[in-house]
Amino acid sequence: MSVIVTATASVNIAVIKYWGKRDEELILPLNDSISATLDTNVMCARTSVCARPDIEENEMYLNGIKTSFDNKRLQTCLNKIKAIATLQKVVDKEFLSWNVRICSENNFPTAAGLASSAAGYACLVTALAKLYKIESDISQLARLGSGSACRSVFGGFVRWHAGGKCDGSDSTASQIVQSTHWPEMRVLVLVVADKKKHTSSSIGMKRSVESSELLKYRVEHCVPRRVDEMINAIKGKDFQRFAELTMKDSNQFHAVCLDSYPPFHYLTNVSYKIIDVIHKYNEICKETRVAYTFDAGPNACLFLLEKDVPEVLSLIKYIFPSPNTDYVRGLDVPKAEEENTFETFPIQPMEENKLQYLIYTKVGDGPEIHYDGPHLLNELGQPLNVSKT
Repeated sequence: MSVIVTATASVNIAVIKYWGKRDEELILPLNDSISATLDTNVMCARTSVCARPDIEENEMYLNGIKTSFDNKRLQTCLNKIKAIATLQKVVDKEFLSWNVRICSENNFPTAAGLASSAAGYACLVTALAKLYKIESDISQLARLGSGSACRSVFGGFVRWHAGGKCDGSDSTASQIVQSTHWPEMRVLVLVVADKKKHTSSSIGMKRSVESSELLKYRVEHCVPRRVDEMINAIKGKDFQRFAELTMKDSNQFHAVCLDSYPPFHYLTNVSYKIIDVIHKYNEICKETRVAYTFDAGPNACLFLLEKDVPEVLSLIKYIFPSPNTDYVRGLDVPKAEEENTFETFPIQPMEENKLQYLIYTKVGDGPEIHYDGPHLLNELGQPLNVSKT
């Protein structure tokens, strides 16, 4: 019988963005970043791992499809964990010599700008660290797979310290506050597209580092100040300041993409419509009730307080109508005290199906180990769900 270790980890949404590396090999960022880890009960990666003597070569299955294990970052994570296990002498040499089988599934779109790699690598290193019984800084290991994955190893609001050492030993993540600190905080994920983006984050970052003057100014002057202000806003639960910083930083990140040469972009016409709607809604309310942020993709993540969810959700459904019965997914939506039809809202609705669906969620905890499953591998270490396509 195999020892199967299964973990879950969630995506994190950056409110102060990471964009650009000072070291491509070690994935060391140019600047600090801050994110919110989302609820694993709504959006998560689930990964099962095992090591057996009858596995002829290391194997990886992603969403039911066998993928190549030649991925350098994947190999780096596994080799680093095995090296630590060897030094710590926590498992025997025979076990270390066995190949591994990894099976991972996401319950959200992959490679569409929803931080799927962050959840995936945070989940992977959590499971492998448990399999090999190591005691180490998991955030550093996750960073070697995907930079922002280091933030997903903690719950609540998290800071990734860029660090300054050449070996990356001080480029680690730390928790700012737990998920319970700001229980009223909610998130609406507006899925504009779930297709693979045209310009990968890695390619986009490299191009920006090589050509964007705005990126240099951002790293030196803007981010250090914003990080301090954002931490104060989070600890003080100052939504007005939190929202303004979040939107400004998102806008600047996408401006950096356009300032790169050749320029590239992740936002679509629907993304810009969302931006216009949020600013107009806040203007009508005479206070900032909603903040948007866009990572390297067209999908919007809206931060808002629980009390405002019913009205904001009604507005989004008015502007972006859909006949789909499962249009809103995730947590149960609280009922509105008064129904607002938004017929007098100054921005006209778009045609149907401009948004594929919405995910209603909240800030959550970090990765979890699931001793009793459900596992993605059976007792013989074989994948339970394999796609025939």
